[in-house]
Formats: sequence, structure tokens, C-alpha cells
Amino acid sequence: MRQPPPIARRVAAAAVALVLAAGAAACGPEDSEGGDSGSGAEGTPRKGGTLTVLNRNPQQDFDPARLYTSGGGNIPSLVFRTLTTRNREDGAEGAKVVPDLATDLGRPNEDATVWTYTLKEGLTYEDGTAITSADIKYGIERSFAAELSGGAPYLRDWLIGGADYQGPYKEKKGLDSIEVPDDRTIVFRLNKPEGEFPYLATQTQTTPVPKAKDTGTTYEEHPVSSGPYKVVSNENDGERLILERNPHWSAATDEERKAYPDRIDVRSGLDATVINQRLSASQGPDAAVTTDTNLGPAELAKVTGDKKLAARVGTGHFGYTNYIAFNPEVKPFDDPKVRRAIAYAVDRTSVINAAGGSSLAEPATTFLPERDFFGHTPYDHFPAGRTGNAEKARELLKEAGHEKGLTVTLTHSNAKDFQTSPEIATAVQAALRKAGITVKLRGLEDNDYSDTTHDAKRTPGFFLSRWGADWPSGGPFLAPIFDGRQIVRNGSNYNAAFLDDPEVNKEIDEINKLTDLKAAAARWGALDKKIGEKALTVPLFHPVYKRLYGESVKNVVISDWTGVLDVSQVAVK
Repeated sequence: MRQPPPIARRVAAAAVALVLAAGAAACGPEDSEGGDSGSGAEGTPRKGGTLTVLNRNPQQDFDPARLYTSGGGNIPSLVFRTLTTRNREDGAEGAKVVPDLATDLGRPNEDATVWTYTLKEGLTYEDGTAITSADIKYGIERSFAAELSGGAPYLRDWLIGGADYQGPYKEKKGLDSIEVPDDRTIVFRLNKPEGEFPYLATQTQTTPVPKAKDTGTTYEEHPVSSGPYKVVSNENDGERLILERNPHWSAATDEERKAYPDRIDVRSGLDATVINQRLSASQGPDAAVTTDTNLGPAELAKVTGDKKLAARVGTGHFGYTNYIAFNPEVKPFDDPKVRRAIAYAVDRTSVINAAGGSSLAEPATTFLPERDFFGHTPYDHFPAGRTGNAEKARELLKEAGHEKGLTVTLTHSNAKDFQTSPEIATAVQAALRKAGITVKLRGLEDNDYSDTTHDAKRTPGFFLSRWGADWPSGGPFLAPIFDGRQIVRNGSNYNAAFLDDPEVNKEIDEINKLTDLKAAAARWGALDKKIGEKALTVPLFHPVYKRLYGESVKNVVISDWTGVLDVSQVAVK
């Protein structure tokens, strides 16, 4: 989930992604500003009612092959079960991977190039027919079809023969590197060691799809459910999505999804202000939540002043870093002293204020977010203090031959997202001015900004950027940005520094061999610290998500995997 929620690859993700756009995307229990972070409204959760989801972005491409989600996504995971999934718990506990359709997290061979999964007994689709390992194999294979592109790329990269496979519509034979010796066993043969395969198995591409029910590009209109809800209506490419109970889903095979509401009504295409107003008012018979709309600085200030509203604010942390990126192939950023000078000059306090204040952003001096499962290792190679170290920056500029100062251009997005937007750029501009660096601002519309910064031929020398993890590990954070073998000269490139360091590449390979995720995390943290010495980026802040939920909502669970309320746990009061 590389970009913010909704998280999509070498988009986003998130995005989530994310974002996730990331994405890259509620409250961890340790810092909830609401009431009981694990229960929402008081009382025991009960089944029944309708949960209304109010969103800005439609749930497009509702096909497991085309979705790019973290941990199986939020709304998608109500319909699509996967081999593994995220643990549906608050905070750091929610960043663990757990079995879903499979009986365990997978069984690797000695060098983690072969992974074997066994399906649970009694798994069925919405029509009562059995889910088989062949259905999972077929679901993965169809994600290789050009007409169903958009999903996570890892299986194409990792599976033997994946790079050349065109999908089952063109190649009936299928992928030999996915074997199904019987109805409950599936085996994956990889072209290199991948100790984090259990994380990848949370992606929707491992959702079973019955071949006989596959309708190609129209499958998204009524995908066959393996989860607690089935699609009864999908209007305008996900703008209005109605889900109702899947009568053949069994809680006995699914420990993660609670499935309290009888009906889920997802309404999208709404303005953020309208969403927050409706959540605040909590009018109507049904409960309401949002899975993609944060409170902005002004809205948060208003909500904080109202105790009843403040009790309905979820606070979440998702693995995400906002940073300054350098392209050393552009002068004067080829000089490490210039990059270090900028790192010293940055005023993180003013940047945090521009991002909405300390309630919405946490200062960063490391590329990896401050969570143990990422392998976070504290470091601050170029200590700027709270407001920047202009004196040290001037000293380095003098050593670099810029005693009289320097003029540079900072590229940013014009989108009002408080992340890579004009407010952040202006804060950086003001701080660098104190060090004798004149910054000209170059604002681009969001699509143009993304296209420009990810085009190797047009990558600016100095720009605002952001990155979110596809799963809670240092691997999908560091590898796409710093692995020289992931440099793309003719396509979407995310290694803006064009770093191709044999030692870094080798260490990435060595860590990927580890199936001990704690040991891997420690190595990722050490690698982050080593790369940080090169001053190829200047970490600025990690965003904090603040989202309202309706008065009738209860059983609020927000994990550090997604940073947002998990709709699979919500009950209607």
C-alpha cells in the first residue's frame, strides 16, 4: 500500500492504500481520545440493524483481482476472505497476521522459496458450494489478466513464471508454480526467498473465485462471496454498494469477522464536510461510520470542544511517512553536504503545525514509523531540534561552496491534503530561508504531481513525498524506495534517489530470507539507520488519523495495521 488510503500500488495505498492513497489508512488503545477504545458505545454488541458507511471515494473495481488493499481491505474483507488476514484487535495487536481461510500462516521450506497452505474444513460460498484450493489458484491466476490489472504486484514478481504469465483467459494451462495436489492444499513456488509471504497472503488476490462463476470484467458487479456479507447491489462502479448477510458464512471457520449488522450500506461521492456533519449529527435510525474521511484541523478543534463529540473520535496510526525526497541526479542535490544542510535546516515544529498540529501529525527523524513491528530504530543523524539548526546548515553550505547561499525549487502537490500540499511546502520554504536557502515553490495538480515525481525522466531534484506500507513490516517500506533493482527507468519509479547500493540490495535479500518476523524487523531497523546516513530523504512526520463515528455505533476496534475503524467489528446499538 504504498500511497495513502485507498491504498494502491505504485499509485498508493493506499493506499492506501492506502491509501492509500494509501492507501496507505480510529484509535489505538493506548491513546484513544474516545471512551473505551475497544467497545465504543456501552453494552454488549448484538446482531441486527444497518450500518451506513459515508465515504468520499467510491469502492471502485470491486473485484478481488483488481483491488490493491492492505490486509484484505476494509469493505472488501466483508465479502472476500483470503488465505491469511490481519488480526482484528486494537493497536499493535492488530498488526499481526493470522490465518483466515487457511489453518495456519503457511509452512515454508528451508529457504522460504516454497510455501504450503491447508484450507480449513467446511468453507463455503454464498450459494453453499464448497471452496477449494483450485478456486484460490484460479483467483490468483485471473489477477494476471491485463483486463483485470490494478492489484498488488508481488505474486507477479515472486512466483516462478509470474513475470510472463498472461492470465487464464489467454493461457488456459495456468501457472505451474501454484500447485493444488488436493481440494484443501495449495503450494506456491517462488523464484527467491520470501519470509513475509504470510503478509502477502492477506491481499485480495488470494480470494477464491469459482471458475464457473467468473464473468471477467463484470465479475465486480456480483462477486461470489466467501465472507459474511454478499453483494446485492453495486451502483455506478462502487458509488453505492449494498451488502447483506451471506447465509452460508459460518463463524465457526472465521474467528476474525464479527458481522454484527444485518446490512451494510456504503454511500460514496460525498464531500468531506458533509460526511463529518452527518456523523456529528448522528440523525436517522441507523449507525454511520466513514472508512476514508479524516477530521481536518478546523473540524477537530470544534469537535474537541464538545465532550460528547470528542467521545466519538477514533485515533489511529497507520504505517506512513511524509518526507522530503531528493534526486541526486539533479544538481545541487548530487552533493551530500547540500542534502544534509537541508536536513539540518528543517523546522519540524512549523511543519507539524502546517499539517494540522500535533494531534494530526507526529514528528519523524526516521524513515520507518515508530512501531516495533516495522523494526523502528531511533536515530537522528542531522539533529535540527524543534525549530531547525540554521547555523549548522550554513556551515555545510559553505563547505559545499555555497557560502553566499543557494536557490532551489521545491515541487509539491496543490491538493489540500496537509501532507504534500502548499501548507507543508511553505513551512519548509520559511525554515530554509533562515539558513540562506531560497526556495521557489512549484505546485502541481494532484495527477500531474504524481506523474511527475514517479517518472524517472522527470523526477524533480527536491520534492515533497510520502509512503505507506503494504503490510506492517519494514520490507515494503524500504525496498521500493531504496532497492536499486526496483528502479524503473520507463514507468512508475519510487526510488527517487536512484540508490543502487550493492550492500543495501544484499541486505534486503538476506532479510527477505527470514521467516522469524521479529528478527527481520530488527534488521529492517538497522538498515533504515544505515540508509539514513546518506541523507537521501528528510523524514518530516507520520500522520495521525482522527475520524468521527456515529452515536449509534459500538464495538470500535482500530488496529495499527490500518489505522482506521474496522467495519468487520462494528455493531449497531
